[in-house]
Amino acid sequence: MKPARFDYAAPASLDEVLAVLRDHAEEAKLLAGGQSLVPLMNLRLAQPSILVDLNRVAGLSYIRAEGDGRLAIGAMTRHHEVATSHLVRQHCPMLATAAARIGYPAIRHRGTLGGSLAHADPVAEMPCVALTLDAELMVVGPAGERVVPAADFFETYFTTSLAPDELIREIRYPAIGAGEGWGFHESVRKAGDFATVAVAADVRVADGAIAGVAVGLAGVSDRPVRAVEAERALTGQPTSVNLDDAAALAAGVVDAASDIHASDTFRRHLARVLVRRALDDALALAGAGS
Repeated sequence: MKPARFDYAAPASLDEVLAVLRDHAEEAKLLAGGQSLVPLMNLRLAQPSILVDLNRVAGLSYIRAEGDGRLAIGAMTRHHEVATSHLVRQHCPMLATAAARIGYPAIRHRGTLGGSLAHADPVAEMPCVALTLDAELMVVGPAGERVVPAADFFETYFTTSLAPDELIREIRYPAIGAGEGWGFHESVRKAGDFATVAVAADVRVADGAIAGVAVGLAGVSDRPVRAVEAERALTGQPTSVNLDDAAALAAGVVDAASDIHASDTFRRHLARVLVRRALDDALALAGAGS
């Protein structure tokens, strides 16, 4: 199929983008990499009256380490750049690893970090990592810029807290610190497919105990979710704690109905197994081990 008729705008600045959104708002769609939007348009599941191409907008593609211990990445930065960046691998290795798992090389060379977050596919890697690492999204609109924590950004299937006249400008991730480890695992039918379940874990160890832990899951609900009960159960425990109980608690967040890809029972099984693996990896990298 081919998309329905639409107008096309190719602004060169954020101000021009905001002007188009101000005039069209609900009728407009932003085009970043197009890896998700264009197929939806071809199937006529999305029928914007105007397509706003962000690829000519200056200053939206960059990766830099900030002085406040955070990693800042422009919304139009391609997945391939995130996956291969020395800065990302140094300061936020989980993000680099997850980006390398996205689709195929052609998709990673066109798809963008901001586009993935704004699309908010509940099985996608980038929303899961952003939620797990407590990333902050710098959102620009007619009223100026606002900071949106990842925990407040994803609402339900393909839906975020972005207003129709707003866009993501930048995403900020906390840099990994001493005594901190991470793990990222996903189950796919074949390389390049969307994950059936994906799990991200971040663990901070101090004085032989787990001082902080975050566990995020994708593919188990209408949006990426944190396994809060598992996090609470692990915090303050010795690094030798049995992780099986925490993994079982994490599997309790699975709230996805059975579909052609997996039953709800199998998703819970995957969640439990992958959480255990991610936590094992995180503790090992933190210098503890399970």
